[in-house]
Amino acid sequence: MTTPFILASASPRRLALLQQIGRPPDLVVPTDIDETPEPNEPPARLAARLSVQKAMAAARLHPAALILAADTVVACGRRILPKAETERDVRDCLQLLSGRRHRVYGGIALQAPGGRLWLKTVLTVVKFARLSDAEVQAYVASGDWRGKAGGYAIQGPAGAFVSAINGSYTNVVGLCIHTVAKLLVAASHP
Repeated sequence: MTTPFILASASPRRLALLQQIGRPPDLVVPTDIDETPEPNEPPARLAARLSVQKAMAAARLHPAALILAADTVVACGRRILPKAETERDVRDCLQLLSGRRHRVYGGIALQAPGGRLWLKTVLTVVKFARLSDAEVQAYVASGDWRGKAGGYAIQGPAGAFVSAINGSYTNVVGLCIHTVAKLLVAASHP
């Protein structure tokens, strides 16, 4: 009997990325955890902590499964940008990101039955071009930003804002598939 593989995420992008590398999960189990940053919590630590909490929450429901969980945090310096829920959120994010570099941290946790945990944090640096008022307005009108960390999705219309990227593109989409593939190999050879 093989160990069930579970994705602890509601993100359709993460599911699609796993399918892209031929590792679709047997089950998708979205978790509901408090994603509020702790006081003075650095962005990389937040991404790692949330991915572990998601993996642990799913493992409580499915202790015999191999659980993959992830979290994406977008930051300018130490300032953590929200998942945009309102037009005000996305406008504030785009104003901050316009013409600047920012960091995208991807926390990836893989928990095996029995509790063994692999944890990686991936960093990608993204540079946005200076955005015009018309570009911001068009993007806000698109609605593509809803629920997205930092107020944008690189794989959508906001990809036109990116003038440079250093690191994993798929990390910015929501899951560094290179790192996930390596972790899955490690988990299959304990």
